[in-house]
Amino acid sequence: MADILAAPPVASKQAETDDQLRTLGLISVAHWVSHFHIFALPMLFPFLKQQLHVGYVELGFALTVFAVSSGLTQAPIGYLADHLGARKILLIGLCLGGGALIALGLHLSYSWLIVSAALLGLANSVYHPANYAILSAHMNEARMGRAFSIHTFAGFLGGAVAPAVIAGLVAATGGNGALIAAGAVGPLVALLILIFGIPDVRAADKETDRADAPKQNVITPALVVLTVFFMLLSLSNAGIANFGVVALMSGYGATFSGANLALTAYLGASAAGVLAGGFLADHTERHGQVAAACFGVNAAILLLVATVSQPPLLLTGAMGLAGFLSGVIAPSRDMMVRNAAPPGAAGRAFGIVSTGFNIGGTVSPLLFGWIMDQHLPHWVFGGSVVFMVLTVLLALATEQSPESKPARA
Repeated sequence: MADILAAPPVASKQAETDDQLRTLGLISVAHWVSHFHIFALPMLFPFLKQQLHVGYVELGFALTVFAVSSGLTQAPIGYLADHLGARKILLIGLCLGGGALIALGLHLSYSWLIVSAALLGLANSVYHPANYAILSAHMNEARMGRAFSIHTFAGFLGGAVAPAVIAGLVAATGGNGALIAAGAVGPLVALLILIFGIPDVRAADKETDRADAPKQNVITPALVVLTVFFMLLSLSNAGIANFGVVALMSGYGATFSGANLALTAYLGASAAGVLAGGFLADHTERHGQVAAACFGVNAAILLLVATVSQPPLLLTGAMGLAGFLSGVIAPSRDMMVRNAAPPGAAGRAFGIVSTGFNIGGTVSPLLFGWIMDQHLPHWVFGGSVVFMVLTVLLALATEQSPESKPARA
């Protein structure tokens, strides 16, 4: 009899674990789609330039429209995720982003390119508020950092495979077919989520929906500081990712293959660092200190890159270590936001702070492009160091004492 009575809790625990793994897997696939769609248009620029008879300035304007659209809608989408249900918002975003690319493939014109970029930006604003709200509510608290790291890694992977996948689609189906096929991924993943199912946030946060529940101000000083923190993170990484190759070639005498190898080491090690950072985030509550320590060492490494000429092998190693440390902080970064979010407001919190990424994405091409136009390639890395130092200071400023953190179930 004792064994019979003990069985249901074990089975229940296993079912709960299975539900969490299924939720994490599906949410991570959705994040893969978001980064894949981000890179779909840039990878097709040569095709679009030839077919639309426009210059790179006009094509770059489409990316600006994407960034502005995503930035302006992150916070409102977070509000909708908390009040209408994050799962509904995620499904809409997957279908909207996919539909935007499909429509462009069917009606290829510059005006449709701009409309598609705006819709892609709106769809992109869905993923962080909806995904993090669902994960924050339904993942095991003891493994939350690792859940965030797997989710972030999936996004990195989507961006990493986009060039090869888009190139293969163009070779197989042409540019228009590549747009349609890349877009179809969104609705297919939405269908996958509907078939296998994931829990919604509102189901886990019923207590916060009571009519007599006290209203909380989501735009807190901590979240405002974290929004600036996210902007600085974007600025410190975007210069290296977008202008690192040309800076190394023009200012350090690196060959094209050598510069690309160094950047590949930076980006690849960053993805590996995200997974390592998940384990670290689960074994500490001092997430701000983790972020500050990693970026402090990172700033020192990049300062050496900016000021000291290094042989190719040493340069590649330094860039790889810097990338790894940059990735390690990602789960701690996400935990800082979760800890700062009022109960039941994870979607709004992540929507607000993710706006910082979009601000950085809008400013960084202009800033680092201007630096290269002034023939100051060393300042691509020097400027990143400045932003990293500021990031360290803000990471320490956002560190909360244990008693000030919201209680979590």
